[in-house]
Parts: sequence; C-alpha cells; structure tokens
Amino acid sequence: MNLGTIGMWTSYRAIGEQNAHEAARLVETLGYGTFWLGGSPKLPAVQPLLDATETLVVATGILNVWQNKPAEVAAAHAELTRLHPGRLLLGIGIGHPEATSDYSRPLSTMRAFLDGLDSAETPVPREERCLAALRPKMLELSAERARGAHTYFVPVEHTRSTRELFGPGPLLAPELACVLDQNADRARATARRYAATYLGLRNYTSNLLRFGFTEADIADGGSDRLIDAIVPHGSAQDIAAVARAHLDAGADHVCLQPVGIAGVPSDEWTALAAALL
Repeated sequence: MNLGTIGMWTSYRAIGEQNAHEAARLVETLGYGTFWLGGSPKLPAVQPLLDATETLVVATGILNVWQNKPAEVAAAHAELTRLHPGRLLLGIGIGHPEATSDYSRPLSTMRAFLDGLDSAETPVPREERCLAALRPKMLELSAERARGAHTYFVPVEHTRSTRELFGPGPLLAPELACVLDQNADRARATARRYAATYLGLRNYTSNLLRFGFTEADIADGGSDRLIDAIVPHGSAQDIAAVARAHLDAGADHVCLQPVGIAGVPSDEWTALAAALL
C-alpha cells in the first residue's frame, strides 16, 4: 500500500456526502496518494470513495473505538479489501474525553480493540491499520500494534519528537490544516474558527503545552504564534513549505486539510497539488 507523500484530509460534513465520487476522483486525478475521510466515519462510508477511483488509497481519520465493534469492523474491512485490495488504511482512534461519557483507560481500551481485530474471522493486518496518537504511550502502541501513527493538530516539533521516539520504520502521517488566503487577518480568523473546537479538548491542549506553547497561547482563540504554527495560512507555496518542514522533521506522509471552504475545495486542492506534487 503506497500512501504517497501527500494526501488530502476532509470529511463528509465539509464536502457533502453526495460529492464523494467527485471529490475522490479529483484527489486521484491531481496526484495525491491518499484520501483521508475524517469525522469519525463508519467503515462502509469509505466505499463510494474507493468505488470512484482506481489507485487512490482511502484512510479513515479516524474510526472511533467507542462507536464500533472490532468484529464488525474487521468484517467490513475484509469485504472492502476484497473489492479494492491494497487501497484501504484503517485509521483508528480513541476520541476525546469530552465527547464520550464512558471514556476511560484509553490504552487498555485501544489494546482490547486491536485484540478484537486480530482475533476476528478475517483479521485486519497490522500493516493496514494506524492509530491516532499524540502522547508517547499511544505512539509506542501505534508502532507496536499497527503500521504507525496518524497525528492531528500538531506543530512540526511534535513530528520531530515522534520520529525520534519511533526511529526508522513506523508510519508517521500528520494532518496539516491550512488556510489558502494571503490576507493574514482574514486567514487567522478562519483558522481560529476551525481551531476553536480543538482548543477546547484537553488531549490537544495538553499536547501543545508539551511543545513550547503556554496557557496564554491557548487562551482567547489562540495566539498568532500558535495559530500560525498549527493552521498555517498564505499561498499554496507557503503551505507547501510547512508540509515540507513536517517531512524534513520525519513525517512519511502529510495529509493536508484546507479549512474554511464550503463544499469540495477544488481550487485549493488544485493549487496545493501544483505546489507539492
């Protein structure tokens, strides 16, 4: 399974599920390696993306362990990979304490979910799954029990630290939200609207505090310094420079997420492809 160096990350909430075929074909035609479907999708939701394309890898970003049963996920994975061999990466995540009433023991819960995938009638191969991870213990589990890690809402320093923890081998695929707008004030306002959710979730904020940001950076919608590091703005070339910084820091694959656009962001995807591919 070749993810390519650059992928696109979006959700049906952003682009509209009715636009799945159009969006997937565009991502494949532009030369991106992987289409990341976010928004905690159920696994059957990726089938329209696979059906519409021929070589594109489709990844879940992420399938939530609290909302799915391992045996059912493994069965769906087996059917989809039968139809589209070598093109489905199962991104799995534990979600957020604020969003799950029975959230507890995340590492134990993730291990149990992976055990379920391994013991299913048709197991999900280790190389066809990755884990959403931020902190060292979950990152270590992603390297031990999966292909590697999908990180989200992270600065370049987190990518560098994770590669040092991993060493060579395990997949490291950070998401990079961005705003293609060269008006700095307007772009930062767009970025802050996107970032507001994540700056209210303690797994993300505690991670930012580990990488040089302060409570003052997190407060009041995020300082310019924090916003510019996590949700860069500017031209396609400006965004490409940050994506390359993640790659230089040890990422194998960067999944870009232009934000602040209603519907399929065709112009933004096309501009970023011209700058990066």
